[in-house]
Amino acid sequence: MITAIIVGAGHRALIYAGYALKAPDELRIVGVADPSPERRALAAQRFGLTAEQCFESAEELAARPKLADAVINGTMDRQHVPTTLPLLERGYDVLLEKPFAVSEQELRRLEQTVRRTGRRVMICHVLRYAPFYAELKRRVLAGEIGDIVTLETAEHVSYHHYSTAFARGKWRREDVCGSSFLMSKCCHDLDLLTWFKSGVAPVRVASFGGRRFFTRENAPANSGEHCLLDCPVEAECPYSVRKLYLNHPDRWVFYVWPELEDSGDLSIESKTARLRDPANPYSRCIWKLDNNVADRQSVLVEFADGSVATHNLVGGTCRPMRKIHLLGTAGELEGVFDDNKFTLRHMDARPGHEFTEQVFNLADLGDTTGAFGGHGGGDERLAADFVSLLSGRTPSISCTMLSDSINGHLIGFLADRSMNSNQVMTLPRE
Repeated sequence: MITAIIVGAGHRALIYAGYALKAPDELRIVGVADPSPERRALAAQRFGLTAEQCFESAEELAARPKLADAVINGTMDRQHVPTTLPLLERGYDVLLEKPFAVSEQELRRLEQTVRRTGRRVMICHVLRYAPFYAELKRRVLAGEIGDIVTLETAEHVSYHHYSTAFARGKWRREDVCGSSFLMSKCCHDLDLLTWFKSGVAPVRVASFGGRRFFTRENAPANSGEHCLLDCPVEAECPYSVRKLYLNHPDRWVFYVWPELEDSGDLSIESKTARLRDPANPYSRCIWKLDNNVADRQSVLVEFADGSVATHNLVGGTCRPMRKIHLLGTAGELEGVFDDNKFTLRHMDARPGHEFTEQVFNLADLGDTTGAFGGHGGGDERLAADFVSLLSGRTPSISCTMLSDSINGHLIGFLADRSMNSNQVMTLPRE
């Protein structure tokens, strides 16, 4: 039995901690640390905690004698390293939400502390655990496409997701949340690039992009500042908060209505009142906010073996989508994560032929996304693997220890630096 304490009782940490409710013989939640009384109360109710097991901060928890085997750290990006370091010193192993650091300097401080204390830090790169990506990895390891020479990935962030999290939401300003659009949304994908390259180091990074579309200059003519208060074109705007949230009352509840979710009052009347509050950023015109993160970015990576990778991130698309194309010396793997299908191709030089292909549906292979929850089946599989790791069992091929997650984050940091400086960046050599 592994015991754990939640630090930062937000949406992501509660999902990972929820594994304790499905596998109570393997994981037990024995505490929570969060500055919000509502969040502490929610966690206490969900996991049966007493007042003595609730703490107002990670610092308060770290000041006490060690109370559990591990910590599930789901704080905001800028808090990840500052809250984790003292907990490592106290002797906790940590399951740490991504991005696990907001700068190379933070990354190195965390890396050094892990080495010195000997504690284990596993990063929540949940896409490694999704059946879709795990199956692709198994086929790459089996040599089905030879050596990878080119990787192409993309993430299309839907108009309702982008507007909720990155235009109106708490990830809209890099100087506040600590992370860029690329790192907040795609450190998953950058991690996948390094994972599929099986430890071959990235050496150079270039990137282009920025905030080009969601700007005041592109606002519809005669639009107001607040959708439900002063906008005469609200009815025609696809980014109207009425269309995004009132017409879809269950969409992004944990982002848009955290205080309502905590209180249990999710009535349309309460939601409408919140969207009529001019102080609420979710009431604002998407074109006229104080957001400063990019809305599109392309990344190009060169690896030490000469292979190259591209990743394209686009905000405000019609359909949300993650897709991947791995091109090797002996074949190709291509698929769309959201469809839970992929295609395996091989060259076929016989007369009248060009290539062969097989289409695989993950449902036909015995994996279904619904059985294991979010991120295509990755969330609970990751929590289960963390428990296996701490229990001394052999972790899965998806296990993402801190040391195995560094290059993906470095690519992201240097990509942002490249985009902002218009220079090709070289990764540091240790």
